Amino acid sequence: MRSARGFSLTELVVVMVIAAILSAFAISRINTTSFEAEGFANQLAATMRYAQKIAIAQHRNVAVAITSSAVSLTYPGLTGTPALRKPPGTEAYTISVPSGVTLGGSLVGDTVTFSPLGKPTYIVLSSSTSGTLIVSGGDISPITITVEAETGYVH
Repeated sequence: MRSARGFSLTELVVVMVIAAILSAFAISRINTTSFEAEGFANQLAATMRYAQKIAIAQHRNVAVAITSSAVSLTYPGLTGTPALRKPPGTEAYTISVPSGVTLGGSLVGDTVTFSPLGKPTYIVLSSSTSGTLIVSGGDISPITITVEAETGYVH
């Protein structure tokens, strides 16, 4: 007289098939563009802060060239405008806008140059007190990154 405990092989296979169907359905519903947009916005803000810190630390101008498809850091005024290098110094510091994500705002198409004191200069500020970058994509509301004209504070 033994009592059977546990699941039969058939029950285990049925549960695994149902789990596979549910996970395939759930994965197809995930919108990764929202995650990419938020990640890019964080990376963009960090890049702007990094440019300002490098300008202060090296006591030289650092330019941030902003286009709708990429953002790159350079040392302006030098022959050939050499690019800043990503640590450990192997490739040019450029970040690309992911597919499905759009970059807009008053600073797109402009170059923000941080002085050795950390103060930004750019054309947009002739009529306003700050420059903005707007990252949008996916289901999230647009994320605004602001660069203050007087201090260079990025938020």
